[in-house]
Amino acid sequence: MKRFVIAVLVSNISGVLTRVSSMFTRRSFNIDSLTVGETESSEFSRITITFRGDDYVKEQILKQLCKLHDVKEAKILENDTVQRELLIIKVKNTPETRQDILSAVDVFRSKIIDYSASSLCCELTGETTKINAFIELLKPYGIIEMCRTGIVALERGSNCLKSN
Repeated sequence: MKRFVIAVLVSNISGVLTRVSSMFTRRSFNIDSLTVGETESSEFSRITITFRGDDYVKEQILKQLCKLHDVKEAKILENDTVQRELLIIKVKNTPETRQDILSAVDVFRSKIIDYSASSLCCELTGETTKINAFIELLKPYGIIEMCRTGIVALERGSNCLKSN
């Protein structure tokens, strides 16, 4: 199964996110990640959805999304995109492991956003593969908790998602 990222421009009104996510549920499509936020215009929100499937599933999702009243535009984002994800992760802080963790933070261009005698809280932004590699590197040190945003993505160059 391939991973797809779809960008959806919707009206910025209550209930739209529920209708979009319900469309996936009704058709038994699984969402890997979902991010949503207001765009440069307060009239619209942009939803970025990551899911896995084949080309048939991709086309069905796109068709079904475009049928929803408050969806202004929906587009599969192909290879030529900038994709980022945010991770906040809290790791056990001990005198024995502190320097190794700080070295990992430095190598991954992460930053410490909270420090205590018992834990370090790090922030990292990057592509999903970078986020996953950082998590795997920190696992042996003891991850206390973590939170990640899911993907946000824009097409490179002058291509953009706009309301008709």
